[in-house]
Amino acid sequence: MKLSQIIIFLVIVLLVYGSINFYILRRTWQALADSPVLRWVFFSLFLLLILAYPAGRFLERRAGNSISALVITAGAYYFALMLYLLLAAWIVDLLRLADKLFRIFPEAVRRDPQGSAKIAFFVGAGAALLTVILGHLNTLHPRLRTLELKIDKPAGALRELKIASASDIHIGTVTGTETLERIIEVMNSLNPDLALLPGDVFDEDVSGARAKEVSRLLKSIRAPLGVYACTGNHDYYAGFERCLENLKQGGVTVLQDEAVNVADSFYLIGRKDPTSVRRGEKRTPLKDITAGCDPAFPLIVLDHQPLRLEEAAQNGIDLQISGHTHAGQLFPLNLINQLVWEVYWGYSLKGRTHYYVSCGAGTWGPPVRTGSYPEIVQIRLSFAVGE
Repeated sequence: MKLSQIIIFLVIVLLVYGSINFYILRRTWQALADSPVLRWVFFSLFLLLILAYPAGRFLERRAGNSISALVITAGAYYFALMLYLLLAAWIVDLLRLADKLFRIFPEAVRRDPQGSAKIAFFVGAGAALLTVILGHLNTLHPRLRTLELKIDKPAGALRELKIASASDIHIGTVTGTETLERIIEVMNSLNPDLALLPGDVFDEDVSGARAKEVSRLLKSIRAPLGVYACTGNHDYYAGFERCLENLKQGGVTVLQDEAVNVADSFYLIGRKDPTSVRRGEKRTPLKDITAGCDPAFPLIVLDHQPLRLEEAAQNGIDLQISGHTHAGQLFPLNLINQLVWEVYWGYSLKGRTHYYVSCGAGTWGPPVRTGSYPEIVQIRLSFAVGE
């Protein structure tokens, strides 16, 4: 990305971030007009939360430690809280507008507008905080999603294949190795034949003792046919070479626009993430990758972003597994997410090609999910009996 593009992006982000927080602060300042002490307490706390994330990142660059990680995490939680404070303020303003037009408020509310505004503030702030707390608790308990699919091709000596898949773990400062450990625990409990990590294993650079712990945990995945991954966009943002090394040290085979024949039974294909193109790399067309595959075998594709789904169907792919979307992660962003992606979450079938887009096992940004839940996917494939 060019410097001018980075500057424009940062200016837009700061304008949006500043405008949202100014709106929340202004509405709160008005609601607490008769409580000056409470006003300043709120303002001080509000300012600390607004600055937490950038301040934490600044501290991290100077000397990353547990303090900078704590500040970054507090800032990440605030992003979710900010969204729900904004929604609460909007709801109050819409109700006030409706009252002006249709006089929907009881007379007692009109007689004491300042008192009513203060009550609305506490209700709205309390609801926003409760939503974030419940959303975080939701992230601690990944659900198991099970699919039973039939592929009408023989797969060597295999009659069935058990796959455990976990996308979008996003290991970094906010999402630690504890999350990875929980995910692996669930994957291992499934006794899979094959374990898959369809991109965004990492969220940012992981090095030192943490990298060793990540590698140790990845090595603990039990799958006799192997552990495979494709790259995701955040794996590039996090420092691509370091991510590849961490995965390699963890015994994970990363497929980059290449196919491997597994157990002389099926082909597993891993696509480079489209982010690679912005790095000046070439993303090999799927038809060129499959040119060296025997189409009589089942073809399974890992492609992090569920873009151009028809490409898999056009090239005889039997199953494509993707992630990336998080199913919106935070309500109401999940509603927008549904409009952006052809398949934003779940199973789909095009012709003879099965697709599954996972909402992910981890979180990006705030460790909060209110528009979806974290999931680990178990896919039970059955194959045709060969002659």
